[in-house]
Amino acid sequence: MRRLLIWAPLALFIAFFVVFASGLISPESKTIRSQLIGKPMPTFALAPGVPGKPGLSSAELANGKPHLVNVFASWCIPCIAEAPQLEQLAQAGVPIYGVAIRDRPEDLARFLARNGDPYRAIGGDPNSSVQIALGSSGVPETFIVDGKGIIRHQHIGDIQPQDVPGIMSALGAAK
Repeated sequence: MRRLLIWAPLALFIAFFVVFASGLISPESKTIRSQLIGKPMPTFALAPGVPGKPGLSSAELANGKPHLVNVFASWCIPCIAEAPQLEQLAQAGVPIYGVAIRDRPEDLARFLARNGDPYRAIGGDPNSSVQIALGSSGVPETFIVDGKGIIRHQHIGDIQPQDVPGIMSALGAAK
């Protein structure tokens, strides 16, 4: 009996380690949702991210109409993949505003020239302060904002062709 008691702390440590490691290896969810869904956009004013386009401020996003706010970067490979879907949404009349994180104007200009420019305005977010304030965990991420400036929906990752109908539906519900 005494021998078993000597090994008990080691057995407890191993059991704790297995439980802890399994949570790290396969967590319940890998998606980190913004805590701002249903709340106003954080207050910000960003300088233009690229020459020839206006910058972006939170005040502009409470303009009476629902729209998309797309957090992206020129160095982001999934951002290239979603470019055709953003173009499709813009051609359908969806207002799209961009927040370009940790980027340089010349790199953004090349990205837009290669992949299309669906944005009405692009704010440069060199320190990711707006991205962090939005609760965005990466790029690309797209937020549906209603006409009062309230965040109604968050799409994490690149917008795929099969996502477009759902985004259109969420936009219609965001009025």
